[in-house]
Order: sequence, then structure tokens, then C-alpha cells
Amino acid sequence: MRIIAILFSFFIYQHVVAKIRLPALISDRMVLQREVDLKLWGWADRGEKVTIRFQGKVYHTQPDTAGKWSVSLAPQQAGGPFIMEINELVIRDILIGDVWLASGQSNMETPILRLVERYPEINVSNNHMIRYYKVPTQEAVDEKEEIASGAQWYSATASDVINWTALAYFYAEEAYRHTGVPVGMLVVSKGGSNIQSWVNQAHLKEFPALTVNKDALAVLENAAVDQGVNKWYHADWDDREWKTVTVPNRWNETGLDVKGTVWYRKDFDLPPNMGGKHARLYLGTLVDRDSVFVNGIFVGATSYFYPPRKYDIPAGILKSGKNNITIRLTADSHDGGFISDKPYRMSNDEINVDLTGEWKYKVGQDLKFLEQAKKQLPNLVSMGSRLYNGMIYPLRDYEVKGVIWYQGESNAGDANYGKYLKALVSNWRTTFQKVELPFLLVQLPNYAPKSVKPPVESGWARVREAQLQTVLEVPKTALTVTYDLGEWNDIHPLNKKDLAYRLFLQARRLVYGEQLVSEGPLYKNMKIDGNKIVLFFHPSAGGLKSREHRLKHFAIAGQDKAYVWADAVIHDNTVIVSSNDVPNPVAVRYAWGDNPEEANLQNKAGLLASPFRTDNW
Repeated sequence: MRIIAILFSFFIYQHVVAKIRLPALISDRMVLQREVDLKLWGWADRGEKVTIRFQGKVYHTQPDTAGKWSVSLAPQQAGGPFIMEINELVIRDILIGDVWLASGQSNMETPILRLVERYPEINVSNNHMIRYYKVPTQEAVDEKEEIASGAQWYSATASDVINWTALAYFYAEEAYRHTGVPVGMLVVSKGGSNIQSWVNQAHLKEFPALTVNKDALAVLENAAVDQGVNKWYHADWDDREWKTVTVPNRWNETGLDVKGTVWYRKDFDLPPNMGGKHARLYLGTLVDRDSVFVNGIFVGATSYFYPPRKYDIPAGILKSGKNNITIRLTADSHDGGFISDKPYRMSNDEINVDLTGEWKYKVGQDLKFLEQAKKQLPNLVSMGSRLYNGMIYPLRDYEVKGVIWYQGESNAGDANYGKYLKALVSNWRTTFQKVELPFLLVQLPNYAPKSVKPPVESGWARVREAQLQTVLEVPKTALTVTYDLGEWNDIHPLNKKDLAYRLFLQARRLVYGEQLVSEGPLYKNMKIDGNKIVLFFHPSAGGLKSREHRLKHFAIAGQDKAYVWADAVIHDNTVIVSSNDVPNPVAVRYAWGDNPEEANLQNKAGLLASPFRTDNW
């Protein structure tokens, strides 16, 4: 009880002194996006004036009725470190540069510690101009205002770099080396997550199994909260509309059909000589759990049914004239209440106040509504959007340069992956209010034992195809091909350095506007020429060549849809495919399989062609 009282006092103290509160991201060593209007936000007590001082300018604002404030800062040029003052708070070591949101599943959060033997330079990293923040995992059935706490910004000095994830580090190094601009990597990922958990409910409407009944969800959210918390214990709370009941009583004896929490309030008068004196409360036995307040001050709690309730009222709480006692009573069944034939009084050496008789009461939480709402939400656990709600939505006001998306392993073979991916891009562009927010997609690498048989159905190949198709159809997106960077026996390949190089090559073209070849040959169309199929590629392919003397991993099929390995040769900007076993070919597949590691069609810049097929089987 003493510990509870101390904690309660601490929370009250924190509420008094913590007038300004900031999101976890807005903290020491953060990176802010350059050359755009910047939004800062936070929370403050009602009526509190908020003053921000940054880069020689002063900004003023104040919180709205919900306690939230925000202010827009003028665009900033790259540089730093800087400091920012927000009232009494000082944020230090701020950089202005490019912020990248890196998201996905476990390959996005592979810890850099796994790579130090392969890349020993990590241990002596000394780059203070690149920064990293890993958003803690938080799943939610509704959109959260804040990310979970517990994280911080790290630089890439030797003492900090081990806190990074691998791809974020190598990408930031590559970006900084090329641009000379500070880089912030905002990593928002969860191992094993599927893509639909990263898409909001509005963009999953065509998938009923992934959406929830919003009306039932609203009821659930309301029923899950005790309406009286932080309110009804105040001494001056207006309880005139509350119902009355005679104490002692049990809920099921008085017709109160509740399973949950009921608040009780009773006013009593004390003579002048009792003001400020110590007293003791005797509250018989309560079913099941109680918290007790006198004149708005917490005086005690008991967490289960059996003990008699005896709570000290410390000197200074009671006052002459009107006083109030409030009890928050919670029971797991319908028989909560006050046990009869027990003492209910407040007393000391001078006075005895009988607390039986008429009390005011109001239901704070009725769990039966919670149970009813849950029955209408059978897919509450399997619904989509949970990671979006808890980890992406709270970041919506933080400006970013672009998005890196590395995910798909958990959706291998999912026929809807392409739809999900397009929905995610649209969703996040809406959330961050950038219609052309750049997306750099990582195509799934090679994985699993190599097959000596011609192409068969492959879940990984289907996801790669969906990733390619998304880039072909959605503007301001780019795809990085990686089927030579994987490991057949490890779903988390270690070569994140070459992957980062290829990713930033795409960023140089898509985001920074450089004129360069950043991707491999892209299949365009085909024609049948007797017993051969001629494949055409987009002119931007940068020329065709083989990594080895002979092209590999092409397969060809006839009307029977039975693929066999084929011969393939480059002729100008085409590839001619044939097989003596297929005299009348109709379709070709290239690099189609879980592990097409030997596929070797590339351009003269050394960038591999994306896997493709000409059929729609």
C-alpha cells in the first residue's frame, strides 16, 4: 500500500511539472529533412504557451483543447549539429539532411552485429553524420498518436554503431559518401510480418477477412476503458446525475447487472476542529478490488476480495465542513459490492463518522459490452493494419525523403501480394501527404536449394513478379534485383553492402535526378519465330550481355505448358530462346524459381535482369 501511495504521488508530481511533452522521435541526435516545411508537435497543459527557438528564429504556438500543439518551421539547408529550445527543454546535436523510412520484415532489421566478421570496418566506424532510429514494435487495432517509447537516435561512431541494423547502416554510408549530406535512417520493421499488417483499413476494403467492424470496434474501445479514470475521484466532481444506492449492498441484490467497475461517492461533514487531522477508514470487506480516495487524494487499495479494508487518512487531507470519499470498485462477476455486517466508518480519537446509508454511484466499465463487442470481431487478431496503426501512422508528421521497402518472405505465394503492395504505396503516400513519395523496393533474393529441374511453381517467384509489376504500374517507384545476393541456406543473407549500393543507385536516378543506368534489362515483349522465341527488351536496358559465356536459367514451353531448359543467345537487343525438345514453343520463363542464383542476363553496367515470364498460366 505504501508503494502504491508513493507511485500515485509520483504520477501527480509528474503531471504538475511536465508541462511540455515531445514525441520520442524529437530528441537528441535526430535528423530533420532538409529543404521542406518541417512540422514539430507535442503535448502541453491547457493554456501553456509553447516557444520554439531554432536557427535564429522564434516560433510561438499553444495546445488545442486536446492538449496537442504543432508548429511549422521554414525549410532548412543541410548541416549541423544544431540545438533547438522548446520552452525549458533543449534538444542537442540535431542534423539537417535526408531522412529515409526503411520498413519491412526481418531482412530489414538484421542486426549489424551479425556482419562484423564479414565487414570488419564496422568496428571502427567513425561517422557522426549518419544517424539511426529503430521504432519499437507496437501493434494496435486502432491508429495510435504516438510510437512506443524506449528507443533513441544513434550515430555511426564505433561506440554507437552496434545498435544499428545492417541494411540501414550500409545505405546511410553509401548515401552520405555520395551526397555529403547528413542521413537519418528511420527503421520501422518487424521480423516475420506480412504486408497486410502494414496497410491501413481503408486500403484493405476489398479484403473483408482483413477488416474489422468499425462500429463494434468503437464499442470495444469504449468498453475497454473505465470512463471514470482520472476524473471521478476529484473532490469537486459533479455527481448530481448519479444514481443512489444504500450501502452495504451487493450488485446482484440491488438489480445492478454489471461485471466490471462501479464508482461510489459519498459526502460527509466534519466540525472545524477535525480539519487537517489524521483519521482511519474502515470499509469492511469489498468485492473484489478497490482504490479509495479522500478529497481527491489516493489513500489506499486492495487487489483481492478477502482482506478487511483499513486505510489511514494522512494528516492534511481532511478539512472542516464538506468532505468526500470516492471508491473505485472492480469485480470479475455480477456479485461485486460491500459485504454486510462489517464496519463502514471513518474515525479517530475524537470523532466517528458512519459511512453506511445513501451513496451515489455510476458504472465506469461494464465488461459485458466488451464481451459482446469481441463476439462481433472474430478476426481481431488476424486483421490487417495492426503494425500500420502502431508504427507508421504515428510518424505521419515526420518528413522523410523516401521509403525503402524490403518484405515479401512471409507472403510467398500470396496471389494478392501485388494488390497489397500497391495499396501500401498509395496508403503511405496519403499518410505522409506526398503524392509522389519515392519507394525503393527490394526484390526477394534467392533462397532454398537450387533446383535442377526446369521451372515449376514458385511462391518466391510470384512475389518477385508482383514486385516488378508494381514498379511498372506505379510512378516514382524502383526495384532492386537481388537474386544473386542471397544464401540458399539462410533466409537472412549477409551481403547487405552490395544491396545498399544497388538501392542507392536507384535513389540516385529516381530521387536525386541523376542521368544513369540504375537497373538491369527489362523484358518488353516477344515473338515466335518458327521453333524459336525472340525476346525484346526496353531500350533503356543499357545493352545485353551475359555474366558468363553462356546464358543460363531460360526455360521454354509449348502448348502443353511443360517447361524444359532452353538454349539462349544474345543478338543485338534481343535474346533468342529455343530447345530441340520444343519444336512449337509458345512461352518463356527466365530466373523463375525460389533460387535462380545461376541466372546471368545483365546489361553492360553489370546489373541483372529481373525475373520474368511471357505466359499467364
